[in-house]
Amino acid sequence: MSANAGRLVDQPILLRDDRAGVTTLTLNRPAQYNALSGAMLDELLTALAAVNDDESVRVVIVAANGKAFCPGHDLKEMRSSEAREFHQALFDKCCQLMLTINRLRQPVIACVNGIATAAGCQLVANCDLAVASEDARFAVSGINVGLFCSVPAVPLSRNMGRKQALHMLLTGDFISARTAMQYGLVNEVVPAAELAAATNALAQKIVAKSAHAISLGKETFYRQLPLDLSEAYAYAAERMTCNMDSHDAREGIDAFIQKRKPEWQGN
Repeated sequence: MSANAGRLVDQPILLRDDRAGVTTLTLNRPAQYNALSGAMLDELLTALAAVNDDESVRVVIVAANGKAFCPGHDLKEMRSSEAREFHQALFDKCCQLMLTINRLRQPVIACVNGIATAAGCQLVANCDLAVASEDARFAVSGINVGLFCSVPAVPLSRNMGRKQALHMLLTGDFISARTAMQYGLVNEVVPAAELAAATNALAQKIVAKSAHAISLGKETFYRQLPLDLSEAYAYAAERMTCNMDSHDAREGIDAFIQKRKPEWQGN
């Protein structure tokens, strides 16, 4: 084995980079197209727990090295055991990751290059926002190997119309980045060479806002979703009242009236 190959083997499977209030977590299993092994799920959970407690982090980007964003679970690992408990633990861990992203204080942006399939497509759907390169493609292809993507169906059904989600789930067909944007799976599609810059530009736009309002707003958004309309309005009104009582809301309104740039607390 060459020295270069040895260094590749020794590289961590998840990389963290912190710049200007933005933490980028990069999936780093390019030879396996960044499949979500149990170890990768553990690394993501650990990293996100650290990020949640880090006041300096305002936005999180999930990116990937290599030709693909993520093909989903590591199928070889899944077939390494016949035990029901093994598979249940793996899918439970994946669900824990998705809930952790939803409950994170900071917004999470998927930066999607190449393919995102099965649980990889689920990861994109579950992130708060997503930017994709023009050559990105998306599928929930478990049905092609006899496995309906029931867990990926959860965020898919909450991001796009029912018929679009079921078409993907029942056929396993790939869709283009442009179609994914039409379906509501991603927010923006850009040339591959501009992907990192466009994702960071979106992140910095959020960093410039009130950290308190962003954190409160993200939590409110997800908590009101399962409520019926009257409950959602009552909850939202209470949360907006709490927001109005904050320093940043008072400062932001005063700055708007006085035609000056607001000075957010903690920014």
